[in-house]
Order: sequence, then C-alpha cells, then structure tokens
Amino acid sequence: MTRSQRIALLAGAGDLPLIWARAAREKGREVYVYNLVERVNSLLEESADQVKTVKVGLLDELIATLLADGIEELVMIGSIDKTMLFQGVQLDRRFQLLLAGLENLNNDSILSGIVNEFTQAGLQVLPQSIYLEELLASAGILSSQQPDEQLLSDLQFAFKIAREIGRLDIGQTVVVQNRTVLAVETIEGTDQAITRGGELAGPGVVVAKVAKAGQDFRFDLPVVGEGTLNTLIAVKARGLVVEAGSTLIIDKENFLKRAEENGIVVAALKGE
Repeated sequence: MTRSQRIALLAGAGDLPLIWARAAREKGREVYVYNLVERVNSLLEESADQVKTVKVGLLDELIATLLADGIEELVMIGSIDKTMLFQGVQLDRRFQLLLAGLENLNNDSILSGIVNEFTQAGLQVLPQSIYLEELLASAGILSSQQPDEQLLSDLQFAFKIAREIGRLDIGQTVVVQNRTVLAVETIEGTDQAITRGGELAGPGVVVAKVAKAGQDFRFDLPVVGEGTLNTLIAVKARGLVVEAGSTLIIDKENFLKRAEENGIVVAALKGE
C-alpha cells in the first residue's frame, strides 16, 4: 500500500477504536495503531496492520514515531482517563512546554494543543466520525416508545442545560429529574456523573449528553455505547437525549433495543 493509504489510530479504551479500525480497513486504509492506554480492546490487534504501545506523556517520541512510520493522517479515538495528567504521568519537555503555554488546563485546551503539535509536525488530524457516519444519531425519538409530557419536558430541559454547561466548557453530560439538575459532568466522566445523579434521585432520572459549543470533532465527538447504557440501566433512568448529527451511538440497533427493554426512551435533538 502507498503512504497515502496508511492512517494512524491513536487508541484509547473502549470498543470504538476497534469499530473504527475495522471500518477504516473496509475502506481500503492500512491502519497503524498506537495504544495510549493499557486497557485497549484485545481484538484491536487483529484489525490493524501494525500495533505499537506509546506513553501518552511522551509527545516528542510519539510524533517522531508517527513520522518514522510514514504517517500523514491520524485519528484520535477512545477514552483516556484525563486525571492521568494530574497523577504523576511522565511528561516530556515538549508536553511540559505545551501545558505551560495554555491559558487553562481544561480538556479541550490540552487536546487542542496536542492537535496543534501534530499539525505543526505535518500530521493531519481527521474528525473522529470519518468512516463512522452511519453511527451518528439522527433527529427524533429513536426508540419506538414515545415520551409522555413530563418526560418530554425533562428531555428538552436536560438538553438545554447540557448545551449550556458545554458552552462553559465544564462537561457534556447532565442528569435531571422534574426539571431539577442533579449532577453535572466534570473531569470524572459521563458514567460517574450519571451514577451520582441516580444516587441522589433514585429511579426516573433523565440524562443528556451533547457536543460542546464549537466542539472540535477531531478529538471529542460525544459517544454513547454499552458502558453508558449499563449505567443508565443501573440507576433505572427513564430517558436519554443526545445531540443529533454529532453523537455516535455504538452498536445502535442493540443499544436502542436494550434501552427499550429497560424502559429508557432515547431521543436526539438538534442544537441551535
């Protein structure tokens, strides 16, 4: 294969890197995987042309490795525990200088800085949705069960609040019940926020997960999958609303089927 057919996957945890790798190979791409975390899907190696493990804090070494492997394009997919940056992970000089030059150390700022480093090195970072367009949520009530007036009100309210916290760059997820905000996602992640909200209110919560205003889909496209659904089921949630056209639903058919079986209405609304 030519260099133009080669593409790098910087892989975090979860099923999405494997799904993406398989989709990219179906499109004729030669997939080079660079594992950024220890808990990478064990099946990923079977769906890649090359697999290497790299240390997430050694940015200079990572870029040098990508260039040496003839990489010109890359995607960044999979979850990475963002608290690692605050828990003694080794950072090289390049990464330290990147952080020192940022106005704040929120997730988007750090990832945007990393993308800029890749770009300056001649590497093109592609949107996470490339080859996964069929997994994007379409607008409407996605489950066959229709929401009653109270649930619809909570879905709309949760969506509005989630977009507002996204605008403030706090997180992407909120948990509500009876138009009352119970939990807001911070650095701990979506599932932990849902669990907190469920513990406070008990059964019947509604969860919203949306893209942030001006979201850079090269590194932070909202995703819901089996893990999120299991958490929703565990807290006996009543509804989930995501943003249409900018949220990936992993294994969409089974996701919606299981949600329905557990009394969870799934909706996708359009952002302004």
